Amino acid sequence: MASDPKLVRRLSAILAGRPGIEQRQMFGGVAYLLNGNMCVGVHKDWLIARAGELRAASLLERSHVRPMDITGKPMKGWIMVGPDGLKKKAELLRYVDAAVSFVEGLPAK
Repeated sequence: MASDPKLVRRLSAILAGRPGIEQRQMFGGVAYLLNGNMCVGVHKDWLIARAGELRAASLLERSHVRPMDITGKPMKGWIMVGPDGLKKKAELLRYVDAAVSFVEGLPAK
């Protein structure tokens, strides 16, 4: 299954005009890099967000959120949010903002 085009469009609209954002095809889906670091993406119909270990731990308490694991090995500091957790724009913004906030603190690549 390819990336959900509707979710890709929603992410593109949210990230449009932000400096340092680049869209790439990665991990069988679409990824958005911020200053060369992976930030958010779409895998099938799931949002992938790099929130950092501390923020990810609190976000994992929410329904529809699980650790990012698309290879059989969970990635620390990353989460996946299912479609039911992304229905409202405010919900999607919560996860995008968490990822952008974390990745802005990383050194540019």
